[in-house]
Amino acid sequence: MVLDNEALYDICFRTLKLSTPSFGDLNHLISATMSGVTCCLRFPGQLNSDLRKLAVNLIPFPRLHFFMVGFAPLTSRGSQQYISLTVPELTQQMWDAKNMMCAADPRHGRYLTASAMFRGKMSTKEVDEQMINVQNKNSSYFVEWIPNNVKSSVCDIPPRGLKMASTFVGNSTSIQEMFRRVSEQFTAMFRRKAFLHWYTGEGMDEMEFTEAESNMNDLVSEYQQYQDATADDEGEYEDGAEENYEA
Repeated sequence: MVLDNEALYDICFRTLKLSTPSFGDLNHLISATMSGVTCCLRFPGQLNSDLRKLAVNLIPFPRLHFFMVGFAPLTSRGSQQYISLTVPELTQQMWDAKNMMCAADPRHGRYLTASAMFRGKMSTKEVDEQMINVQNKNSSYFVEWIPNNVKSSVCDIPPRGLKMASTFVGNSTSIQEMFRRVSEQFTAMFRRKAFLHWYTGEGMDEMEFTEAESNMNDLVSEYQQYQDATADDEGEYEDGAEENYEA
């Protein structure tokens, strides 16, 4: 799961209206999100999931295992008890680009898979209806060649101080924006050999850096390939998969 300070600071400034957020404020957001991801392992629920189910449902291809995460309702420390949202409001908030905790805009890519974890007393029927609504209204943001690619789970125990909450985990091709940004920053520094002596002095080789850069660029290309893919291309990928399997 990818979390970065840029997106977390953005949430603190824009959504929570904190003028000088501390690392404690950032950690509050991260702990709320990670608690939501693992709640089904720790508490009873009507529709539970575990880490194995999450992995199976969210990773369609082995290399594409980097997830965007979001949480609703977003609250600053100490203000949780004043927030109360309905299931439709939670759904709208957690899919919102402004709630994502890594600096990539999901509207610039497409979702391969996604998972929504709700906490609190609510109807699974209402949750399922909201998930179907999201997919129907935003069908262009989901790849059409993976049907029913949103998994939902409902845990009965809400987070402390809240009546209901939801956590979002999405495998979106737009995460390539973040990898592109890291790659550009790395290239600029590596070209000048900045800080390189600290690593080579400890026994590393320059080729290891070049190889890591190449791997990241390959990952970006793979995300772009599946973003551009259509249902008509499915046969080609299946043929390729069979060849790899036979090899």
